[in-house]
Amino acid sequence: MILPKLENQSVICWQIRVRGTVQGVGFRPTVFKLATDLGITGRVFNDGEGVLIEAWAREFELTKFLQSISTQSPPLAKIEAIEHTVIEELGELSENLCRIPTAFLIVSSAKGQSATNVSADAAVCSDCLEDVFNPLNRRFRYPFTNCTHCGPRFSIVRSIPYDRACTSMDVFAMCNDCQSEYDDPHDRRFHAQPNACHACGPRVWLEATGTHVPSDVTLPDDHIESAAKLIEQGAIVAIKGIGGFHLACDATNENAVARMRQRKQRYEKPFALMAKNIAMIENYCCLNTIETKTIADTSAPIVVLAKLTQKQNCSEIAPSVAPGQKTLGFMLPYTPLHHLLFEQLSGPIVLTSGNRSEEPQCIDNDSARKSLAQIADYLLMHDRKIVNRLDDSVAQVSCEQKTYLRRGRGLAPNPIPLPQGFEKAPDLLAMGSELKNSFCLIKNGKAIVSQHLGDLEEANTFADYKHNLALYKDLYQHEAKHIAVDLHPEYLSSKLGRAMAAEQALHLVEIQHHHAHIASCLADNNYAYDAGPVLGIALDGLGFGSDNTFWGGEFMVADYHSFERLGSFKPVALLGGNLAMKEPWRNTYAHVISCINWTDFKHKYADLELTKFFETKPLATLNKMLASQFNSPMASSCGRLFDAVAAALNICRELATYEGQAAIELEAIVNLELLEELDDGEVYVFDISNENNGAGPYIDPKPVWQAILDDLLRGTKREIIAARFHQALANSIVAMAKQLIMREEKQLTTIALSGGVFQNKILEKLVKSALEADSFNVLTHRQVPANDGGLALGQAMICAAIQIRQNEE
Repeated sequence: MILPKLENQSVICWQIRVRGTVQGVGFRPTVFKLATDLGITGRVFNDGEGVLIEAWAREFELTKFLQSISTQSPPLAKIEAIEHTVIEELGELSENLCRIPTAFLIVSSAKGQSATNVSADAAVCSDCLEDVFNPLNRRFRYPFTNCTHCGPRFSIVRSIPYDRACTSMDVFAMCNDCQSEYDDPHDRRFHAQPNACHACGPRVWLEATGTHVPSDVTLPDDHIESAAKLIEQGAIVAIKGIGGFHLACDATNENAVARMRQRKQRYEKPFALMAKNIAMIENYCCLNTIETKTIADTSAPIVVLAKLTQKQNCSEIAPSVAPGQKTLGFMLPYTPLHHLLFEQLSGPIVLTSGNRSEEPQCIDNDSARKSLAQIADYLLMHDRKIVNRLDDSVAQVSCEQKTYLRRGRGLAPNPIPLPQGFEKAPDLLAMGSELKNSFCLIKNGKAIVSQHLGDLEEANTFADYKHNLALYKDLYQHEAKHIAVDLHPEYLSSKLGRAMAAEQALHLVEIQHHHAHIASCLADNNYAYDAGPVLGIALDGLGFGSDNTFWGGEFMVADYHSFERLGSFKPVALLGGNLAMKEPWRNTYAHVISCINWTDFKHKYADLELTKFFETKPLATLNKMLASQFNSPMASSCGRLFDAVAAALNICRELATYEGQAAIELEAIVNLELLEELDDGEVYVFDISNENNGAGPYIDPKPVWQAILDDLLRGTKREIIAARFHQALANSIVAMAKQLIMREEKQLTTIALSGGVFQNKILEKLVKSALEADSFNVLTHRQVPANDGGLALGQAMICAAIQIRQNEE
């Protein structure tokens, strides 16, 4: 609506700067519409800092315009700041019409140093879906339909500004109809860089791999419909998506799922699932309001959901989809291609990453033909190049709050604004961890956390890590002055960071692993630079300590600058070194021997199945290793305690085929009803010992082990033992926290929980609720994972804080 013009009111020109994720998301056409409706003239364009607007009107119109930009920005935009300055003030309208622009224009992007954000990929919007399923629309059944509100972004971009020439769409010349939409500021597809249709855009086709099906097999004309029918008939189909290939099969077909596991060599780790809609998911899982909102978000993550029980008349998912779990990871279709598949499918499908276990996801057609031909029967391909590999993001809802277990497609590289006080943070690079790696850039008051890259021990993943470091440097025109690395001497990320610092004469900062976990949690909660120290509780599998030993169950007073270790879990040997992370029984034996010598154990528990299992092992050799600490370093690891308890209950005893498997399956068997009804007399009790050679108190599991072994001897059910263990562990963590806070002279009222162990929803809820009941402010993760996937953010924050303080001194 055009507002009435007031007599004798001056026209002025405002220059309006908008910063944030405002390119490639339909921001300029939105500004154009708002300006036109208000009768404002001028221009808008993209540049290296975001969006710049020059607007001519009277002050009350410009004020309303500014407010409208904030409240009516497009769905994918994320405004971080809006600033305006007065450029020129004119006399009355009638005297100056010749100097005022006669229209509002969208002009071409201006080149310049990057200070804007690259938008993450977004799920297809409802308007585009309507086009896809409308027989009268020219995009009827076109699998690459998109607009400025949805579709590929980061996965196709090579550089910024985000224009078509800087994406993998540059090889597809738009037809006249698409070009007309692209050029029309009134159109939903104005400057939609991936804009395309049947006539001019990418195409999709289906081919047999030649390994399991002859390559010259005759396929129907409608390749997507054919792929869906093949999946329902039991075939495995590799599907090229936005950020990489997926492997798909019928999730209710046990034979198909088992074949996929065998071929993919992923024997027990849960598979992700895709369902047509929420109603289909509700046949298998229960969703609360937050979970429903999360799964339907434009980022379209996999959401880990509780399975329906048999009493709730659930439908059946193949047992091999998620063995040993009470949860399933579901996502909704997020591309037109997915929606077209589900037009033909009657049930959910497995949709897991297209790779062999632990290798990076395939992203190009030739590598898929080579690598996936041994797994898939068919390949559903397309010819739009994937520039940047992106695994699906994974979320769960814990303590009535959404949190991420993996940050990938739909989230990366959306920036995280830095907390108050970090405005002067220098440009820096944090290299991240060895496992579940991501890295982090700091630039212009923002943390840019990369997508999940994986475990760097795998050679192809490490190569992908180095590729992405170069990509982000170019994409953000980032010149780091400082490099932050983990303290561990053997992490490949740390070795590379040290080499880069030496070669480029950059300042190197080495950061303790668990301090980085706590700093990550603080930043995740927008905790201010000068807000004071917190009690940090960091529980994980392993991290290198500042005393050159291995830590993993840590209590520390910490801020962004420094930390002091106050207490820990009792150190226990990692029997066999790295083997202890893969063979959980080694942790059980080490824990048992640290609490009860073998002679006494064998005498008291001779009839236990666990004892007979131990006797199949080379005990004399193991005992010598423990006595001499040969290849058995001590570690205060809470993660290995979980492994030890799980293996004692014959869960993943011999071999864990993926990281955290034993702990995850131990959590899964907990009887939740019993857990809520436990009284104090039924719960195990940890000791808190103050005799630790001056290193602070530690949580001692000895009495818990005696109670667990006695319960096993009595034949107590595993689900009861697991419940008692979880409650006892939570009680001990809370008791230790309160004891340490009472000792500290500082008045600590905030407690930060971090580390992969806190992805255990039962433990997190028990600890958080108990601490909050005592009026503590408890911080947990929201935007980045509590596991090592969030470590780089913490490294970056510590490095930035150190530099800011040095500049202040």
